[in-house]
Amino acid sequence: MKLHYIFDPLCGWCYAVAPLVEAARALSGLAVAFHAGGMLAGSNRRPITPQWRDYVMPHDARIAALSGQPFGEAYFEGLLRDTTAIMDSEPPITAILAAEALDTRGLDMIHRLQRAHYEEGRRIADRDVLTGQAAQLGVDPVAFAAEFERVAGKATHGHIAASRALLARTGARGFPTFAVEPANGTLAVIDAGQFIGHPDQWTAMLQRLLQDEADAARSVTQQANPAADCADGSCARPD
Repeated sequence: MKLHYIFDPLCGWCYAVAPLVEAARALSGLAVAFHAGGMLAGSNRRPITPQWRDYVMPHDARIAALSGQPFGEAYFEGLLRDTTAIMDSEPPITAILAAEALDTRGLDMIHRLQRAHYEEGRRIADRDVLTGQAAQLGVDPVAFAAEFERVAGKATHGHIAASRALLARTGARGFPTFAVEPANGTLAVIDAGQFIGHPDQWTAMLQRLLQDEADAARSVTQQANPAADCADGSCARPD
C-alpha cells in the first residue's frame, strides 16, 4: 500500500502533520510518496510584509496549539519581520527532489526545511541555505549542487504539475492532502485533520487499513487457489 502526501514546504498545516508523516514512515508494508504542489511558486511567490506576518501568525498559533510543533523566536521575530525575504516554494522543492535523487532523503529534507523555516527562521528559498540544510542531513554538498542544477527548472516544474494533477485526481483542494493507494490502484483521501496532535491514533488507523488490504489480498488468493490454505493438511477429508 502507498500513502501519497501532497504538500508544500511553505505550508503551515503541512508542518502540523509532519509527525503523522514520520509515523507513517515507520510502518512496515506502507510506502510514503511525497508530491510538492508549489503553493508559493511562480507567480504566487511573494515577499514577506507586515500584512503577511499579521495574516499567518494566528494560523501559526493554532497550528502550534493543535499539533505541538515548535515555532521559534527566530521565525516570529526574525524571518517574519524580514521584508527582504522572499517566500518561494520552488527552490526548496528543487532541493527536496535533489536530496531524493541522491540518497532517497526527500522526506528527510522536507522535515529539515520545515524546521529550518518555522523553528530556526531561515530563508529556505535561498540556495546557500538549502545547501547547508542538505549538508546537515549528510548529503555531499558537491553532489547536491550538481543535482540541484540538474533538477532545477523543467524537472521541478514537471514535478509540481504532476503533483497538482494528482491533487485534482483525489478531488481534494489544498495542502496537505493524504490519499492511500492499495494494490488495485484506487485512491482514497484520508481526513488527516482529526489526527493532528494524535500520531498514535493515526498509526492505529493506518494499521487497520494495512490489515484490510492484507485480508483482501488473502481473499483473492484463496478464491484463485482454494487449496492454498490446505497445505498443512487442515482441509484433508477423513478416510
